[in-house]
Amino acid sequence: MVQRVCILGATGSVGSSTLDVMALHPQRYQAWALTAFHRIDALARLCRTWRPRFAVVGTAEQAGTLRADLRGAGVDTEVLHGDQALCRVAADPEVDSVMAAIVGAAGLRPCIAAARAGKRLLLANKEALVVGGRLFMAAVQQGGALLLPIDSEHSAIFQCLPEDRSAWAQRIDHIVLTASGGPFRSRDPATLDSVTPDEACAHPNWVMGRKISVDSATMMNKALEVIEARWLFDLRPEQIRVVLHPQSIIHSMVVCRDNSVLAQLGTPDMKVPISVGLAWPQREASGAEALDFLGTRPLTFEHADPRRFPGLDLAYAALRGAEGSTTVLNAANEVAVAAFLGRLVRFTDIHRINAGTIAAVLPTPADAASLDDLLALDRRARAHAESLVKEFTR
Repeated sequence: MVQRVCILGATGSVGSSTLDVMALHPQRYQAWALTAFHRIDALARLCRTWRPRFAVVGTAEQAGTLRADLRGAGVDTEVLHGDQALCRVAADPEVDSVMAAIVGAAGLRPCIAAARAGKRLLLANKEALVVGGRLFMAAVQQGGALLLPIDSEHSAIFQCLPEDRSAWAQRIDHIVLTASGGPFRSRDPATLDSVTPDEACAHPNWVMGRKISVDSATMMNKALEVIEARWLFDLRPEQIRVVLHPQSIIHSMVVCRDNSVLAQLGTPDMKVPISVGLAWPQREASGAEALDFLGTRPLTFEHADPRRFPGLDLAYAALRGAEGSTTVLNAANEVAVAAFLGRLVRFTDIHRINAGTIAAVLPTPADAASLDDLLALDRRARAHAESLVKEFTR
């Protein structure tokens, strides 16, 4: 059967890799809906190649531009715009699988729409769980969605566990999320004030967008993955550990109750977890390079230095705090990273903004009662983080 796929965030690195994997199996996959927020020209090129049923952009003006472009190329893709359109295509009855690759909290609503509609949901948007948490998992359960993690670390954990999810709790003692350490793993923490955006985005192992590259440099990416793992695998914070593994060959590990360790290995290429998500429980060619055991570097492991990566402690504190605390942390980080990429604040100010927002914006139970409440909390946290950005730019 042909699997109709909706890709939320089709022009980003994960979206592009998803289309690369689908292209290897044209008899199995059809691009049913493709979305983009900024890169309209890139989306137009994808639509000319893949001819999806729907394309979704951010604004009516962008929709008009794309519609005219595709009409001139003889492509009859229907062009939609706005948040409601994202939710519409994510929940479309004709869609089998949804690749959730929109970066940030903006991807939460369509992720929940796909979950409630019972889709095969390939989750690359970690913020859906960091922000949505309990509400998102409830939507997955209520809709009967098949939730498949796409982050390489969470996919690795998933691949090490039995297909019967009810057996996970009896098997797991704890999990170990591996982290490359990014470009500043061995850099003197005293010199991080002077880091430039281009330096922060120069990841040694992975090719990613600029926001997630900065998150990797600060290790906030791993901090958010700790939060994501708590919900994906129903773990307590103390069951989630982080270790630096600079080679990015072991993607993460499960330590079982008998102290045996199960690990998933491979070259650092997102096409592997994407292929796993698309084909699960089968396996098929991903296009990733095979791991050369004789040619690979020795595998090493290091402690994550909290002086260099203080964001990890914030994640554990947020998990142990009031519900909604992880929403606040994510919102602050999105604002802080955008300010750093815009050269408004220093690299080290990212953590200061995150910590200051967490300390100031304290959620109440009412802030996590519904999706709208969480999004209101998100806006409040962003407003506070933006006020801190202004203080740091004076």
